[in-house]
Amino acid sequence: MIWNEEIECMSREDIEELQLKKLQNILKYAYDNVDYYHNKYDSMNIYPEDIQTLKDIEKLPFTTKDELREYYPFGMFAVDPKKIIEVHSSSGTTGKPVVSGYTQKDIESWSEIIARGLSMMGVTDEDIIQNTHGYGLFTGGFGIHYGAHKVGATVIPISTGQSRRQIEIMEDFGTTVMIFTPSYGLYLAELAIEEGFDFKNSSIKSIGFGAEMWTNEMRKEIEKRFNAPAYNIYGLTELMGPGVGIECSTQEGLHISEDYFYPEIIDPETLKTQGENTKGELVLTNLEREGMPIIRFRTKDISSITKETCQCGRTTSRMTRITGRSDDMLKVKGVAIFPSQIEKALLKVNNIEPHYQIIVTRPHLMDEIEVKVEASKELFFDEIKEMMNVKKKIEEYIESEIGLRVKVTLVEPKSIPRSKGKAVRVIDTRDIH
Repeated sequence: MIWNEEIECMSREDIEELQLKKLQNILKYAYDNVDYYHNKYDSMNIYPEDIQTLKDIEKLPFTTKDELREYYPFGMFAVDPKKIIEVHSSSGTTGKPVVSGYTQKDIESWSEIIARGLSMMGVTDEDIIQNTHGYGLFTGGFGIHYGAHKVGATVIPISTGQSRRQIEIMEDFGTTVMIFTPSYGLYLAELAIEEGFDFKNSSIKSIGFGAEMWTNEMRKEIEKRFNAPAYNIYGLTELMGPGVGIECSTQEGLHISEDYFYPEIIDPETLKTQGENTKGELVLTNLEREGMPIIRFRTKDISSITKETCQCGRTTSRMTRITGRSDDMLKVKGVAIFPSQIEKALLKVNNIEPHYQIIVTRPHLMDEIEVKVEASKELFFDEIKEMMNVKKKIEEYIESEIGLRVKVTLVEPKSIPRSKGKAVRVIDTRDIH
């Protein structure tokens, strides 16, 4: 089902014409109403009227998370605070949090964007959505909630936690759609088995997941355990929240609502704009945001974009799933490594659980990586020879993927801490600052 056919199936020429018009409007709006943009553009002798084509956006400076933090809490708002009806913020785990403000119009826009995405996942007004995303300052819970209301589905706003209760609700309420982070989904699947819940006989028909990186192997594991297709949802607090990109039934990239967001891919080293189907850092611009317009925001997320028409009939640009972050990349012995590469190798191996931690140390002068991964119950209580074979196989797969030999430690099932939100996959104890 296509939620908004006029926009989602618009010709590429019409999309770009609409984007240019909205870009020119939002630039003037941000320049006139946000001191940060006014002062920055003035200092560089750049003015909204200089943007005559979409390519001219490259003349504009980037906006970074550090700059947004400098204006904490409300310095980036473009409207009188009385018009802001809701605020959310990032976790602030690496410094001051970024605060995001929404007017009534912004909430309506957010609802529309999520409604499009939920429709891509096959959600209708007949569905019951169990939303395990957090309902606090985190944008995840509310974004899905607003879109579900727009579609007319029933929402169970259970939020994160109460994990055994989640299984009970799933069964008693006849949940048809689950929303979770991949790591929390796997945790729920484990608990469900303990509780005797059979996904093959459940009502679940669709899963929406995001908020952390994952691999195709992780998706297959989730789909196998829940016996339902899983669709990727991408978003970030700075731009709006979840919904910037959502997968359709073909699972061939996330459709971007291009009437609300203008996407670019840049080389994170040279900062030059990249062409289609070239991996780089995703940069996003709000095209229609009243409370807090953000222009050319460096997401640090690694992706690529295609503008080819999708098999589903939608013509909007699609981004590939996030495969790493330009700032989360691990440099070990001079080699650039993304945790997702190690996960990809792990999930090719049988007899282990999809729970792991990557521990990077520098005991002397050389970096060392240890990957702790849970053995399955059967393997853990099997003979030592079989465990050694699996350990060797994992080491070979990881070496093939990243080009480095790592130490693999098989640990007891359920011994790696579980996460109810984003999983902590990497522990880097090196003093490299």
